[in-house]
Amino acid sequence: MIYRFTLISDEADDFLREIQIDPEATFYDFHEAIIRSVGYADDQITSFFICDDDWEKEKEITLEEMDDNPEMDSWVMRDTRISELVEDEKQKLVYVFDMMTERCFFIELSEIITGKHMKGAKCTKQQGDAPKQLMDFNEFEAKTNAAAMDLDENFYGDQDFDMEDFDKDGFGGFDEGSGNPYDDDRY
Repeated sequence: MIYRFTLISDEADDFLREIQIDPEATFYDFHEAIIRSVGYADDQITSFFICDDDWEKEKEITLEEMDDNPEMDSWVMRDTRISELVEDEKQKLVYVFDMMTERCFFIELSEIITGKHMKGAKCTKQQGDAPKQLMDFNEFEAKTNAAAMDLDENFYGDQDFDMEDFDKDGFGGFDEGSGNPYDDDRY
């Protein structure tokens, strides 16, 4: 059996990698295949996350042992076979390659190829350039702020409003005799 994973990035629209790997290989083997396919140095702390269908992170597989609490499940890349945590097509994962800024690749198990076998992993499709491996935190913050400021003229609604529509003492709408219900001691 062979797993075929597809990797994309939210930073580079034309970026795509496909990696085929033996499901009995470890997440460390997968990590190495990703690093080789994008040309990154293998000197950073990275993690895989098993995600739900909405890309919400559920389980973390770390490069090094991070948790010494025996009551918590922890997975380390070198000790965890991919098939232990990934077994269904369309399974989603995230590979965080820049921990300081939480930059990552989005990964999906595109296909389970039955009747064929392979050892290790190989990149079978390369398209586009990978985003740079590390981003200076100040550069990341500037980029994030610029994206947040990119609001169009309809951000607050496309209708004009008249200040006369607003009650000068609040939002109005309360019975004039009942007072403000939030003045009650229970609030």
